[in-house]
Amino acid sequence: MNKKQMDRMNRLMPNGKPKYIRVYDNDGRTADRYTVVFTGNYNNKGSFNPNWQGNSYLYIGMSAYPYHPQGFCCHAETEEIIDVNKSGWAPAIGRENHLGKRITFDSLSDDCKRVVIEDYKEIWSLS
Repeated sequence: MNKKQMDRMNRLMPNGKPKYIRVYDNDGRTADRYTVVFTGNYNNKGSFNPNWQGNSYLYIGMSAYPYHPQGFCCHAETEEIIDVNKSGWAPAIGRENHLGKRITFDSLSDDCKRVVIEDYKEIWSLS
């Protein structure tokens, strides 16, 4: 990895943590306990569907153990960002919306962190 690539990696993933995400926990009310919304200016760069037309807002729904045979992990995209209110604002960490309470990336299980980091690197074309 050259210096330019390393600088980009450090900018997008300071201390190895994805910078442009928002994480929600619905406290186990559904199989997709955690929802991770990808934010930032990746739009149309990292769509999971290469045939997608227009804006693409990506998110993941997953259980605490997404790699377990009985776990859950589902990737999705939509034309509108799913976690903002009518004014266009997402809740602060510790506040709630329809996805659950907003939490920090560090609050996720190691398996959930792994899913998020793998997808984040793909979306932002990081090595």
